[in-house]
Amino acid sequence: AIIGESGCGKTVLLKTMIGLIKPSTGRVIFDNQDLSRLNERQISAQRLRFGFVFQNAALFDSMTVGQNVAFPLRQHGDHASSEVQRLVLERLAEVGLPDSVVTKKPAELSGGMRKRVGVARASVMNPELMLYDEPTTGLDPIMGDVINELMMRARRRYSVTSVIVTHDMRMANDVSDHVVFLHQGKIEEEGAPADLFGAPKTDRLRQFLSATAPA
Repeated sequence: AIIGESGCGKTVLLKTMIGLIKPSTGRVIFDNQDLSRLNERQISAQRLRFGFVFQNAALFDSMTVGQNVAFPLRQHGDHASSEVQRLVLERLAEVGLPDSVVTKKPAELSGGMRKRVGVARASVMNPELMLYDEPTTGLDPIMGDVINELMMRARRRYSVTSVIVTHDMRMANDVSDHVVFLHQGKIEEEGAPADLFGAPKTDRLRQFLSATAPA
């Protein structure tokens, strides 16, 4: 999990990790490759190994739910239509959505349902690395817990690595194995959740945790 105040560089870090932004300094190493040195064709091939869940789901409004989830399969694969339909329904079921949502447009869904569709779309290509940008922002605590459970279930089922940008300290504590606290684009502190949240070493992290503590 990556935590830190707004504007500290969390989302920029995610985008740099998958090559949407080139680093001004330093390197991004994934599977022993420096992503910043790859050409566009090579980086596009690498991105097929990633799934990205955007902060506001970022679904295509003009497409149905089924078309949104199927989009990566149709863009990057040669699956038969029957196989695409099967995978779409399978992924929607995994995030707790019924078959009936397939024909609906994103505008017809609640915020929590749109988030779940985003997770289904990001996971449909069986990525090795899932990146989540504020997956519970704007959701009530109950729906936030649902999203947390979806992420943990995906990790268990597919052995996928997850990187989560979040302001939700309960999520960071419950879901992650390692937490990084950013400040002004640099790592201020990092470690296991129990260590960071139980005994923060810096005043800045203590102040941040105090300000974001749940009521």
